[in-house]
Amino acid sequence: MTSHTRRVAAVDCGTNSIRLLIADVDTETGALTDVVRRMDIVRLGHGVDKTGMIAPDAMARTLAQAREYAQQCREHGVTTIRFVATSASRDAGNSDEFVAGVHAAFGDLDVTPEVITGSEEARLSFLGATGDLRAAGIPGPYLVIDIGGGSTEFVRGTSEVKAARSVDIGCVRMTERHLVTDPPSLEEIAAAIVDVDAQIDIGATEVDVHPVRTLVGLAGSVTTVTAYLLKLPAYDPEAIHLSIASPDATQKACDELLRMPRAQRAELGFMHPGRVDVIGAGALVWSRVIERAKRDTGLGEDLQIVTSEHDILDGIALSLAGL
Repeated sequence: MTSHTRRVAAVDCGTNSIRLLIADVDTETGALTDVVRRMDIVRLGHGVDKTGMIAPDAMARTLAQAREYAQQCREHGVTTIRFVATSASRDAGNSDEFVAGVHAAFGDLDVTPEVITGSEEARLSFLGATGDLRAAGIPGPYLVIDIGGGSTEFVRGTSEVKAARSVDIGCVRMTERHLVTDPPSLEEIAAAIVDVDAQIDIGATEVDVHPVRTLVGLAGSVTTVTAYLLKLPAYDPEAIHLSIASPDATQKACDELLRMPRAQRAELGFMHPGRVDVIGAGALVWSRVIERAKRDTGLGEDLQIVTSEHDILDGIALSLAGL
């Protein structure tokens, strides 16, 4: 490593998954070089929407993964670590217990998770997602949509955030609340659409999308829809990253995944086992966001949709380099 390169570790702990990025960051250019990038489904937020508490088994799964991540950080000589917890941890009444458990899991590395606000989550997602878009000459302003397990972030900007809002729709929350039948019934889908559209209305009050030229989708629900759209035989981040699609093709893929039985979803070569039951809800959220963006930008089918493999995890790493 050079004098202006720092080795850092970012952990993003969401409602459905926990992820680790160990990277070398060039503090002058902001370039990230991956050392370790991994994702594990722990479903920390299972039941939180209903009970308001992190379940003991979900807590145990997540803390076991945190201990494994801590060991990888030691093995790669990382001392600068930022652990960010999002929607499920914000909503849970026992989040203090989770914070203490993570601190213990990292031991000598002295890591305390930050239960961040929705606005900070949006800022970090934008930071991680947009660098490659600008470098590739993809025109802004961008509307960055980060669909998580419990929440979805709406962020507008080009080189910096101009407006942001986090709303309580996500693939786990909507599955648990509405899409319980396999495959979901027409009545369940209709109820979910009402719920999702109401939350999109809230996001639109703070994030005006009229200036937007490009809609950018992040995180597992969006990348899985893109893998399906591209007919990938196996999950391929390089094929997915910065791929461009039309609204019509993307919404068609969303609808097919939503209505597909779980057994059929599980047979798809790119489908992570931990997404089989929740991808329908994630696809529904993405489709409704696209529908709203087509209307509010006035672009209709001319709206450009880009999928980014870089997201809040990259933003967390960059924030450690003061970017």
